[in-house]
Amino acid sequence: MSTLTSQEILDLARRTLAVEAEALNNMANLLGDEFIGAVNSILACRGKVIITGMGKSGLVGRKIAATLASTGTPSFYLHPGEAFHGDLGMISPEDVVLALSHSGETDEVLKIVPFIHSNHNVLISITANAESTLAKNSDIHLDTGVKEEACILHLAPTSSTTAQLALGDALAIALMKTREFTSMDFARLHPGGSLGRRLLMTVGNVMRKSDLPVVGMDCTSTEMIHAMTRGGLGLIIICDEDSIEGIVTDGDLRRAMESRQSEFFNIKAIDIATRSPKTISAHAKLIEAEKMMTRYKVNSLLVTNEAGQLEGVIQIYDIKL
Repeated sequence: MSTLTSQEILDLARRTLAVEAEALNNMANLLGDEFIGAVNSILACRGKVIITGMGKSGLVGRKIAATLASTGTPSFYLHPGEAFHGDLGMISPEDVVLALSHSGETDEVLKIVPFIHSNHNVLISITANAESTLAKNSDIHLDTGVKEEACILHLAPTSSTTAQLALGDALAIALMKTREFTSMDFARLHPGGSLGRRLLMTVGNVMRKSDLPVVGMDCTSTEMIHAMTRGGLGLIIICDEDSIEGIVTDGDLRRAMESRQSEFFNIKAIDIATRSPKTISAHAKLIEAEKMMTRYKVNSLLVTNEAGQLEGVIQIYDIKL
């Protein structure tokens, strides 16, 4: 085992990234009508996009399938070896097949090409060799143009798999934009994630609506401290019957203690209140509440109904659980 210096290790890492970055730039320059044809074929597809590939290309194919499926293009990965031994029945005539092979000569992939043709599927291939058997037998060929692997032995798939992965992302993004796929669509397919929660759930689902720290306009400083402590929200809400008159935060109280000093215990809640606190509807999505808090640099919003009456309080901690 050779001993590399720290600088040599960094140089190797930087060379790897540089080689792969160059491969991506070269591939970007190769994009043209074939890429547009691939996007249009997938958009016209009435079935699913079936991704296939062996070895490292297969692993990349799994990721491309997952990306497509999560961004509005139904897709799944099919192992070419399993396909050749019975799983070809998973491909319907309405599907588009996307086959990955760096050389374009992968035996397991080539073996299922005759079925794809007889099944009348559109076949899109991603290879680094436009003269390969797979490329020549495809309806659409996307050339990665990778001529050099970043591997120091020029053997392990490195630049080639990076290019395949990036090209899959490029297809997914182009399809997303063309389909007008929105953040709400994304959330619908990701209901279990943090983003899905913020995009799908409403303020009313998480707001605090009981035991709210509501006080009157003449509430004393001592009463304010007790109400804020009991409420546990870091604020109190000043109301005159059903009308919201303002809020006082724990920061407001501290600043009043510092500036008023001996006069602090003579003040009333309304004296130090923010008279027009930010409000939001219980029907608003959590993402809207989060954006509003960020825009106004606040941690809490009052939740009100159409008549402006208090319904609850939502805080940033309720959103980012």
